[in-house]
Amino acid sequence: MADVPPTRMNQQIFKGKLKAANGGHRLLKKKADALKVKFNDYAKNIALTKTSMGSDASTAFFSLTQAEYAAGNFKQKVAEGSMSARVRVGAGVDNVAGVKLPVFTKYETGITQDNQSLGLVGGGKKIVAVKEKFTVMLDMLIKLASLQTSFATLDEALKVTNRRVNALENVTIPKIQGILDYISRELDELEREDFTRLKLVQGAKEKEEKARAKEMEKKKARDLAMGIDNKENEEDITARYDAADDADVLF
Repeated sequence: MADVPPTRMNQQIFKGKLKAANGGHRLLKKKADALKVKFNDYAKNIALTKTSMGSDASTAFFSLTQAEYAAGNFKQKVAEGSMSARVRVGAGVDNVAGVKLPVFTKYETGITQDNQSLGLVGGGKKIVAVKEKFTVMLDMLIKLASLQTSFATLDEALKVTNRRVNALENVTIPKIQGILDYISRELDELEREDFTRLKLVQGAKEKEEKARAKEMEKKKARDLAMGIDNKENEEDITARYDAADDADVLF
């Protein structure tokens, strides 16, 4: 605080800083609240997705067992076919209170299957059921990956925002307020010193005037004692002369 000169200009500057800090704290607090609400929503969705995913995975693998029982071991035939992906995952961005969260979405590549003959001998319906079950499971996996990635990003952003809110609330704003209090105290002290100085100057002038008045009274008393009359000095000199006695001036 000693490094800050206690002036009116600095007082106005730090008042502006305090206003900006309070505004930033208010906005960051709102952002932290919004992120916390979204954070809780993601946590709830992750829990629900994991719960439903357990039953979906169990159903999908049970369906695979049924298909293998009906159509035989067709995994080799699938591995011998084209390995080009029919489904790919794209990444997008979701903006939540200024925080960019990754969002994963599934899209079709348009590649046709070359193993359409699977299940012609038997078990075709079971194989189709397996495809449907694992497609649902893939959707759930993509959704879970998107939720967990966004959850981790949101958690980090929430921690940073909370640290900033705490820094403003516990460090920056109290420091600025302390400097303002220091400047106010120093300015009040300077005003009191100026007031005291003015009173002293005024008192000195009054004493000087009183002393001068006493000196004048003493001088008059001395003059009266010596028989000196000052009334002659106070008379009008022109009163001794008459304007009618002057001769006319001709031009």
